[in-house]
Amino acid sequence: MVASLSLPRILRVGGGAVSELGDVITGLGLHRPLLVTDAVLAGTGAAERLMATLTDAALQPCLFDGTVPDPTTDSLDAGLAVLAGLAVLREHRADSVIGFGGGSPMDTAKALGLLGVQGGRMRDYRAPHTNLGPALPVIAVPTTAGSGSEATQFTIITDSATDEKMLCPGPAFLPVAAVVDFELTLSMPARLTADTGVDALTHAVEAYVSRKANPFSDGLALNAIRTIGRHLRRVYADGGDLEAREAMMLAATQAGIAFSNSSVALVHGMSRPIGAHFHVAHGLSNAMLFPAVTAFSVPAAESRYADCARALGAAADGDSNALAADRLVEALRALCQDLEVPTPRAHGIDKDEWFRLLPLMAEQALASGSPANNPVVPTVDEIQDLYAQIYA
Repeated sequence: MVASLSLPRILRVGGGAVSELGDVITGLGLHRPLLVTDAVLAGTGAAERLMATLTDAALQPCLFDGTVPDPTTDSLDAGLAVLAGLAVLREHRADSVIGFGGGSPMDTAKALGLLGVQGGRMRDYRAPHTNLGPALPVIAVPTTAGSGSEATQFTIITDSATDEKMLCPGPAFLPVAAVVDFELTLSMPARLTADTGVDALTHAVEAYVSRKANPFSDGLALNAIRTIGRHLRRVYADGGDLEAREAMMLAATQAGIAFSNSSVALVHGMSRPIGAHFHVAHGLSNAMLFPAVTAFSVPAAESRYADCARALGAAADGDSNALAADRLVEALRALCQDLEVPTPRAHGIDKDEWFRLLPLMAEQALASGSPANNPVVPTVDEIQDLYAQIYA
């Protein structure tokens, strides 16, 4: 099998790397970036500091801070209190887009980069369509250690009309550059640290067990699993643990590269509808699903899950594959317990509404394409059963 691999052209990784953002952009021959972020980062002053860095590099930046958690088509196309992203992009005559924040600002930046050149609606670009471009160059600056979006050829946008989280794939969404600075994650609260950390672990495990796995993605995935296993509990307990923060940031990017060049699978396929219908953070909905979906999938890829268990530190090298795979499921349950991951019920999701939406969520999960990469390709009924299992 020939693997088709895609990575950002430029990666700057390490503490203080964000100070080099202006050099990265000027080195690409760009001059008028649109800085896409959210109100939180604007409110803390982080966005203004980054704007100053860009201005000091003789660039002409413009700020758009109107992104929302789990970006929607409405948040791209229209705004009530402020000009929306596309209007700002065109008014500024931007030649590039910087995604500054967690997965949502980076996904928004990717979408704006494509729509700003090609027009149309995001629904036109959803899977299974593969988007080759053209698009404005995107530079990604993550502030969370989880989504890996800084290194992936995907964006996730919710259709405001249908509440469907659309997976939009293709090289057009791959950032041309990523600046990965763990110091930007030091202010992350414990809940966000946990949710994004489990998100990164899910990326790594699913990349490794995916039907599209390859030797390139395998190495990155296993290394990310190993690193997360050693550091996620540490950084959850102590957000000021610099060594753990740096390790988690690197692991998140490695996991992002791994799944971008392999794929995610059933956890992500089922996670997106939970986020779209119940506004659960993406990493948290992954965590709700991760142990149950892994237990469902193990029989079809026992040795691959066993490798994940050994990398995570949940099994010894001498353990049989069957024992190691079982220990992985146990370890994921224990991790979610230690990170205080709630069930949908404990999170406050209404039981009647949850079960009413199960058929629609199952259809949307399957339609996203990700479950087709799972070791066990589920039926709609099996997906509904998994949703029902995790509620309590």
